[in-house]
Amino acid sequence: MTSIERTAYPRFKRLITARELHVFFTPGEEERAWAEEVTDSDEHQFALLLALKSYQRMGCFPKQEDVPEQVVEFVRRVVELSQGTLPVYASQRTAKSHRSLVRERCGMRYDGPAARKVAEETMRIEAASKNNPAD
Repeated sequence: MTSIERTAYPRFKRLITARELHVFFTPGEEERAWAEEVTDSDEHQFALLLALKSYQRMGCFPKQEDVPEQVVEFVRRVVELSQGTLPVYASQRTAKSHRSLVRERCGMRYDGPAARKVAEETMRIEAASKNNPAD
């Protein structure tokens, strides 16, 4: 059986190595400067950087509570924020705005109806091919 980390529904691995933390979750200087420029508080900057690095790694935005504490602590240390700084949003509007900023930075576009149409077409094609076994 395929592990959950290799499915269409990405999740964080149970155990994240130090190498994976450094390779996938270390914000670069440019990313740090960008996050500082577009946010108004350390909490928002922290939440935005976590969203950015998670999106780059997984291709989706996990819930804040689903981000492993190991990743949260690592990013907090790298960005040199105080231990009491939490990655929280003042409102859902801010969270939505941050998701848009991350997508824009990653060169992605959110278009739900078009994505559903592509998914439906692909499923129909694949269902037809699966329904006609060669043997």
